Amino acid sequence: MSHVLDNAIWEALRTHQQYLNAGNDQLKYFPKEVSPLFALPNWDASDHDVLEKELPADRSFFVLIAREIAIPDTMHVQLTLPLYQMVASKKVASQHAHHAITRKLTNEDVPQMLELTAKTKPGPFGNRTIEFGNYYGIFDGVRLISMAGQRLQTTDFTEVSAICTDPAHLGKGYAAAVIQQVCSCIYEAGKTPFLHVKQDNIGAIKLYEKLGFEIRADIYFAIFKKKEV
Repeated sequence: MSHVLDNAIWEALRTHQQYLNAGNDQLKYFPKEVSPLFALPNWDASDHDVLEKELPADRSFFVLIAREIAIPDTMHVQLTLPLYQMVASKKVASQHAHHAITRKLTNEDVPQMLELTAKTKPGPFGNRTIEFGNYYGIFDGVRLISMAGQRLQTTDFTEVSAICTDPAHLGKGYAAAVIQQVCSCIYEAGKTPFLHVKQDNIGAIKLYEKLGFEIRADIYFAIFKKKEV
């Protein structure tokens, strides 16, 4: 790997987010209620041995890596998708809709966050995902209708994640507003924002490019689980 973001999950759990590592020095993953993200350092034959011996069998895991990898036959691959990894090396442009007021989300908002992510499916979101921090939302009255937050953090980069808007409120600039707010927090911390997006999600890619993100790498994404013996 030539760049820390090529294996961003490993780098995050090795550095800034090591306090959230539920694995060990050879394989790393987050607690189930936080995130299904998982990483190995190299994904070579020796890593496969560790994977087969030490991976918990009671849950599915997600991998993000900047090359296609071979997942051992002892694992059941449930899904693979090509993603882009995008980085905002220059400051993200402000695209706030004039009437969009963002608010930092708290544990009291988790039920609505779970409801919105279940409806819009921006990626995995659990009861403790908010622990990644700096989630911001837009409300219609008391109802959460748009949000975004941060997820993976390395020494120099922070991922923007869980970007979603209620389908009834699309086209109002809300996604741009919450992304800009999250990115502002990332820049203030002295880090660079990045994100992941499906390669066929043309509308989202255009929005991210408008905000200043550029495609850095193709990402191999897979969901897998240890086969039952």
